[in-house]
Amino acid sequence: MPKASVKRLIECNKDQLVDLVLDIEKYPEFVPFCLDAKVYERNNEGDLILIIADLTIGKGPFKDTYKSDVRFNKKESTIKVTNIGGPLNHLENTWHFKKHENGTEIFFDIDFEIENKFLNIVMTKSFQFGLDKIADAFQKRAEELFGNS
Repeated sequence: MPKASVKRLIECNKDQLVDLVLDIEKYPEFVPFCLDAKVYERNNEGDLILIIADLTIGKGPFKDTYKSDVRFNKKESTIKVTNIGGPLNHLENTWHFKKHENGTEIFFDIDFEIENKFLNIVMTKSFQFGLDKIADAFQKRAEELFGNS
């Protein structure tokens, strides 16, 4: 299964970054290969924010939509995403946000498996590059929206 992780220091406050990651419907505006996003449910339950959402990812003639269960734990400053429908056999990713004197440090890990074995091999070879591009997009978006705040 492709697995990758990225760590970044972004010059904005933790709450702003969390809000940016949880604003799933805006992903098509700045996340590479994200063509559409739809939130079906968003509930607050104590220290948790629970979201059910679809993301449509693709390039050229290839595109797929997958449904995710997104859970933000306010106490742990983590967002955990689990696949609950679509073309993936397995998807788990975790965002961890940590205050830093120069902004916020983010740690992002992902591990997934695509049903199509050939695509799985291709994705494994290029996945860290793709994840870095996605992290770049979030960092650029945060700096555009919140730079020097």
